[in-house]
Amino acid sequence: MAPKPPAETACELCNRITRLEFHHLIPRKVHRRTRFKKKYTHDELSRGVFVCRPCHRAIHRFYDEMTLGTTFDTLEKLKASEAIERHVGWISKQRVQ
Repeated sequence: MAPKPPAETACELCNRITRLEFHHLIPRKVHRRTRFKKKYTHDELSRGVFVCRPCHRAIHRFYDEMTLGTTFDTLEKLKASEAIERHVGWISKQRVQ
């Protein structure tokens, strides 16, 4: 089960204060694969960030689970992604619903 976000916290990608969701940096779908079991501890597999729903949807729209697990396994790497940078630039100007 994913942890609950702290109250009144900003999205870790776009910095908007809104309702947040937990995003596993290494998607749960790939946790059972040998490659991930050997490379990461249980705690590392459980790491994640709190992001707003539009940012969470964008992450999964731009990248499949394997790419997220192998290439974007930290918040810094995710933020450095060109597609995510474009999304954050756009969403940070949008009104919070």
